[in-house]
Amino acid sequence: MKTPTLRLATWNVQTMCPGFNNDIEQNNDARKTAVIDKELSRLNVDIACLQETRLADSGSIKEANYIFFWTGLSQDDPRQHGVGFAVKNSLASTIEPPTGGTERILTLRLSTTVGFINIFSIYAPTLCSTSETKGQFYEELDEMISRIPNTERLYLLGDFNAREGADYNTWPSCLGHQGTGKMNNNGQRLLELCCHRGLCVTNTYFKGKERHKVS
Repeated sequence: MKTPTLRLATWNVQTMCPGFNNDIEQNNDARKTAVIDKELSRLNVDIACLQETRLADSGSIKEANYIFFWTGLSQDDPRQHGVGFAVKNSLASTIEPPTGGTERILTLRLSTTVGFINIFSIYAPTLCSTSETKGQFYEELDEMISRIPNTERLYLLGDFNAREGADYNTWPSCLGHQGTGKMNNNGQRLLELCCHRGLCVTNTYFKGKERHKVS
């Protein structure tokens, strides 16, 4: 019997903040989650990791096709980041709702026929961020990865603001033959994490058009 395929995606939505009302559940045309819900349904995505949600605190809301989870800074703080998930309603009974997390990292645990799967929604610091900010982010990410049992699968999805390059000879354990461009500082940090934790940059293993390799 063929194992069902889980369709994962990541999307920097730039904002999920309502346009006219601070209460997200009291908006109609302004409710960004409803717009995202329709697009993810059209693409038949099962779980999407969302970045730059910019919503305050932590919360959830159920739309027609997906339930949304998010975490961010408090209502009184400037909110430029924020991460979240959109999970197809039919999968709601198989997940452990996200708890904890930061404005840049949120985790979701899913029970499947092949065991538990852990998905991280990530929004990494930009290239112009300070070394201290980047270092703190990767320390937090590494610490959260260390909590995942080796028997469970792990997927990191999100906006890493990184370019890993194409030097697969130097990074054979985590970089495929389909990388592009030259590695930048953020890309090196990501590859070092992947080497340390036995992960790989999966989109460098599949052939695709050059314009689809970067965003």
